[in-house]
Amino acid sequence: MKTNQKQHTVLTIGTFDGVHLGHQKIINRLVEIANTDGLQPSLLTFFPHPRMVLQKDANIKLINTINEKEQLLKRFGISNLIVKEFTKEFSRLKADRFVEDILIDQLKAKYIIIGYDHHFGRNRTANIDDLKRFGEQLNFEVEEISMQDINDVAISSTKIRTALIEGDITTANTYLGYNFMLSGKIIKGKGLGKTINYPTANLYIEESYKLIPKKGVYIVQAMIDDTLEFGMMNIGTNPTVNGTKQSIEINFFNLNKSLYNKNLSVQLLHRIRDEQKFENLDQLKKQLDLDKIKAQDFLKTYA
Repeated sequence: MKTNQKQHTVLTIGTFDGVHLGHQKIINRLVEIANTDGLQPSLLTFFPHPRMVLQKDANIKLINTINEKEQLLKRFGISNLIVKEFTKEFSRLKADRFVEDILIDQLKAKYIIIGYDHHFGRNRTANIDDLKRFGEQLNFEVEEISMQDINDVAISSTKIRTALIEGDITTANTYLGYNFMLSGKIIKGKGLGKTINYPTANLYIEESYKLIPKKGVYIVQAMIDDTLEFGMMNIGTNPTVNGTKQSIEINFFNLNKSLYNKNLSVQLLHRIRDEQKFENLDQLKKQLDLDKIKAQDFLKTYA
């Protein structure tokens, strides 16, 4: 977490998982205030997720990794993402200390945009009325996000996670307002794809908390060396060759270079089908030929 903040900030606080259309409405308001009042647009978030620390819920899956979130926020005008490590010790910090030590001393907040139902401090006992009272004492403004806007945010996040788990990438992308992405490093695979003329780049995602969509074949795009490349991606276990470990493999249609050890962010555009087990590799290749035709037909009309 940055502690050498020099410019006064307009700040919002929260998980903002997905940075979706509901979040973007709040972000737009924050950026508007930043431009009007000459403040730095900032977002304070916590990691690990509080439930991971307080409830030992290690199975929480998030729409974005921290790096993905930072890139998205920059795209939408938030130049300053502050990630505060969430620990049991931090959870016991009293509300007045949180406001004075972190929001004011460290982050130099002059304007805070927060939900009507926001709670903070030890045992989450302080609420937005307390924050407004602190604002009067410490000279910062508080703007309340309405119940309707908060509900829009909560509903959208839940719907996005559900859609991704069900493989409904179209609905997920609609709520996000951008294409869902998987980001990681390309590692060596078994080389099976080459034997059937479908060489693949194997994407390894380090962050275990990242939500991986339903197994199946997806149409994807990625920016590689300043060129937008299209292809198809399989999420699954390669059951045709009795695989058991999940992998993420991408076949780019017009790319002949090695991508080993490259960091890559792959955007999911459309889902073609479920993962299937075929009798042999010839049958698999025939299906991949059909998948490629479907993908190229989709891309002809994709804007």
